[in-house]
Amino acid sequence: MTIKNEACLPAGIKNSMNEIILDASNVFKSFQTTKKINLEVLKGISIEIITGKITIIVGASGAGKSTLLHLLGGLDRPDSGEVFFDNKDIFKFSDDKLAKFRNKNVGFVFQFHHLLPEFTAIENVIIPQMINGTTYNQAKVKSKDLLQTVGLTERLDHKPAELSGGEQQRVAVARALANNPKIIFADEPTGNLDSVNSEEIHKLILDLKTNLGMTFVIVTHNSSLVKLADMLYEIKDGKISIKS
Repeated sequence: MTIKNEACLPAGIKNSMNEIILDASNVFKSFQTTKKINLEVLKGISIEIITGKITIIVGASGAGKSTLLHLLGGLDRPDSGEVFFDNKDIFKFSDDKLAKFRNKNVGFVFQFHHLLPEFTAIENVIIPQMINGTTYNQAKVKSKDLLQTVGLTERLDHKPAELSGGEQQRVAVARALANNPKIIFADEPTGNLDSVNSEEIHKLILDLKTNLGMTFVIVTHNSSLVKLADMLYEIKDGKISIKS
């Protein structure tokens, strides 16, 4: 799949080479079990995310990959440590300000697409734009362009139940792009798809990176998706390291 409409996608993405968009430093995160035992998942993790690159994080199940992704994307707060996004310390924001910052700057794609079942494909892409203050008519025009970009021109008015798994995930990608994010976080984006649909999503991610300079941070077990990585990290025993 190739990019079909570049005009609707994030502008100003021709950034200088190796520009750091996100810098996490000495991040710790623990959870309490049902038996009140403190389980330390992330133990002083530091990572830099480079603009326009695909960063992939691998590791065993339960290693803390999704936990780290949620912290980097501002969906959760660390016990300690700092995350600077575009030179802003996001965890100094109030919850309300963090939510607004996240909605304007970050796109998320999950293993289970989390589309709203009662709404059509185009409505699912329109909604986050309206939450961000865009008018309905403006959001509708852009949503059509985005769904064309991901190859769903003929499926605009179909609800999720009327779409294949791969089509649903492409709607989720379009939705993630809706507010011109500076970075997209993807948690096992092809984990629920067959090999054919997985390959389509892989091609779409590579197209967005290659042609538009989109920045991705992806957690995955998929060996084919791992091959797209510009930077590959592994989480093990609560620590992160570059994987050769």
